[in-house]
Amino acid sequence: MDDSTAGSNGARQRRQARRAGRPVGHVLGIPIFVNGSMVLLAALVTLVYGNYVRGRLDLPGPLAYVVGFGFVVCLLGSVLLHELGHALTARRFRIGIRGITLELLGGWTEMDRDAPTPRVDALVSLAGPAVSLVLGGLATAAFVALPDRTMAGQIAFQLAASNILVAIFNVLPGLPLDGGRALRAGLWAIFKDRNRATELAGWAGRLIAFGTGMTAFWFYRLGTITLLGLLFVLLVVFTLWQGAGQSIRLARMTRRFPLVDLNQLARPLLTVPAGTPLGEAQRRRSEDPRPGVVLAVSDSAGNLTALVDPVAAERVPVDRRPWVAVDSVARSRDAVPALPLGLSGEQVVRALQAHPAAQYVVTSGEDVVGVLRVGDVAQVLEPRRPERPVKQKEK
Repeated sequence: MDDSTAGSNGARQRRQARRAGRPVGHVLGIPIFVNGSMVLLAALVTLVYGNYVRGRLDLPGPLAYVVGFGFVVCLLGSVLLHELGHALTARRFRIGIRGITLELLGGWTEMDRDAPTPRVDALVSLAGPAVSLVLGGLATAAFVALPDRTMAGQIAFQLAASNILVAIFNVLPGLPLDGGRALRAGLWAIFKDRNRATELAGWAGRLIAFGTGMTAFWFYRLGTITLLGLLFVLLVVFTLWQGAGQSIRLARMTRRFPLVDLNQLARPLLTVPAGTPLGEAQRRRSEDPRPGVVLAVSDSAGNLTALVDPVAAERVPVDRRPWVAVDSVARSRDAVPALPLGLSGEQVVRALQAHPAAQYVVTSGEDVVGVLRVGDVAQVLEPRRPERPVKQKEK
């Protein structure tokens, strides 16, 4: 299964979590990564396919598992070529490629931006299944040409079947499948709204996941597939459901980008001199009538030098706060990322993704006019998301 992603609309937010693979080299200048889950799948396929060819071709155990490993190598090559189909097509339209990662159920191509038009989105999406279909056709021709009941013939048959199945399954019209991205492109062209198209294609993906799961249970009851096969299909279904849900969530978040307004979200500052006891600083803040005030530290000239870390401040026992200087739970102003007033909502979100932090100083020229908490942005983008207790205490 493929899950090509672009750099905007939330992809950067996922990148560090998803990029758990090890770099294994470059193909045509594109970095290739292999996830640990792919190693697990390779071992499982080697074992299962080795047992299959040992019984079908009457091979000794060690040789059968060598054949099984050879099939895995060919399968990985097919997945890589599928992803290169996406990557090279994206390159043709001047979309940068950050890398290709091979993982448990296939792979994904990371692009540095979204397709600029529905047409480009559709072409990039369908390039991968087209490569798989061509590989399936070549493997079918090889199977027909090779003698029956031979190792090469069996590998050609399995590669033909797997590539054709991958091509057919991937063009099903629901995210995160390639066909779902093509559906999104069509809906985008119709509604002129990429986010609405993404959300609808995500719901289509959930319908496909549900239907696939029900079909798998039906085949299992008929005895067509084994319990192991059912479990594998359910793993695919779970992955599809999660990917579709993430697409829906990201579309809803992206639609709310214009609501991210630094003028509205920046919390006011209450500055106290360096050396002020934490308890006294918190007392002053509690008496400040402005909502959501953030404590800051200034030097003798009145210049802002640090911001109080709310988490570190909460960790100080209440009875110790009169004796702990506010400086000890503050972070240097220079270590806090800055966001200038005037950024659009999308620019703010991109900046937060590029420089993750708990809080940011909001500036107007040389002056610091407030502090942006990343939790406040999350509340705008996902208003139904529950707030964390620490943030509640700081309000």
